[in-house]
Amino acid sequence: MSTADRDDDVARAMAAVSRADFLPEEARGLADTDQALPIGYGQTNSQPTTVANMLRLLAPEPGEHVLDLGAGSGWSTALLGHLVGERGRVIGVELEPELTRRAQRALAGYRMDWAEVRQADPTALGAPQEAPFDRILVSAGAEHLPEELIDQVAEGGVMVIPVSSEMLKVKKTDGEIAVTRHGPYSFVPLR
Repeated sequence: MSTADRDDDVARAMAAVSRADFLPEEARGLADTDQALPIGYGQTNSQPTTVANMLRLLAPEPGEHVLDLGAGSGWSTALLGHLVGERGRVIGVELEPELTRRAQRALAGYRMDWAEVRQADPTALGAPQEAPFDRILVSAGAEHLPEELIDQVAEGGVMVIPVSSEMLKVKKTDGEIAVTRHGPYSFVPLR
């Protein structure tokens, strides 16, 4: 698939999945602004351009198995669900129980049985029991590239993760890891 097609897919997903549906009532009026919005518990719903950039770097394909780490409001899980389609599978994990419940309710409105948000296991980073994943999207900033997440990336897979305020694209090929850097970003801390 060409980059232009992938860009169009991301734009279509963002048009099909309303950010407002995943925001707290008091923030919905700001859904169309290109800024991070608070969703409670010290977390934010990332600004749309950041989410679009991350999705384009991740480049999920229909039918893929995807982990959305730090699902927060569930918006990114729903966008990924739209991108991988019903032949795919998206697992969003979120540590904060109330955010998990809200995300589940919002996602239910989109009737994507192949996409879910579940309570994260505080003793394990990611969802190792569901690995490997074709794609992993991490929406929280890490201090270093977590080995336990690299282990969850399938052969030929990709992870997009902010590390030390820089967006990284991590690709696993023949057991080797290649990292490219894609500019500065600010995120709430991972874990």
